[in-house]
Amino acid sequence: MAKLPTISGKQAIKIAEKLGFKTVRTRGSHVIMRNSQRKRTVIPLYKKLKPGTLLQIIKALEIDKEKLVELL
Repeated sequence: MAKLPTISGKQAIKIAEKLGFKTVRTRGSHVIMRNSQRKRTVIPLYKKLKPGTLLQIIKALEIDKEKLVELL
């Protein structure tokens, strides 16, 4: 199993865009994104995402750690 990388919020947004998510709006330091099936995820614009936050983003994007590493 791949180790969870340390990434920023901007990197997470780029990964979500590669998976078909589009930015709906920004509120403060959080970006709300949706895909064509109307699934929603919120990504904070932090320099370094905490592991728990990153795991929740991965879950919302419906990918696994290995796929995340590939998309970086």
